[in-house]
Amino acid sequence: MYTKHDREAGRLRRHRRVRKHVTGTTARPRLCVHRSLHHISAQVIDDDTGRTLAAASTLEPATAARISGSRSNAGAAAVVGEAIAGRALGAGVSRVVFDRGGYLYHGRIAALAEAARKAGLDF
Repeated sequence: MYTKHDREAGRLRRHRRVRKHVTGTTARPRLCVHRSLHHISAQVIDDDTGRTLAAASTLEPATAARISGSRSNAGAAAVVGEAIAGRALGAGVSRVVFDRGGYLYHGRIAALAEAARKAGLDF
């Protein structure tokens, strides 16, 4: 019998498995990334208090204005990485732990992470 492979269910399984070990604290919050077919977003989250300290997305008009072309490529992810780093540094956060959300560290996820590192975040 043929069963369809559910990619999203597999990603969620990987995400739950990683989240057992990756937790954001007040001293070192979690940089969480979500990728969809058309957009990418990132949040800096303090899991101790349950607060989002900074967020950036390709859905925001300010970020979308800096993107030339598609909002779903590595260039757009790099712009979001720079934006999240700037907002996190503005909120007083310089060290984070990276939560790739069950996605492979490749393509848009890697571009966002490298741009955030280049903009001043330490992880």
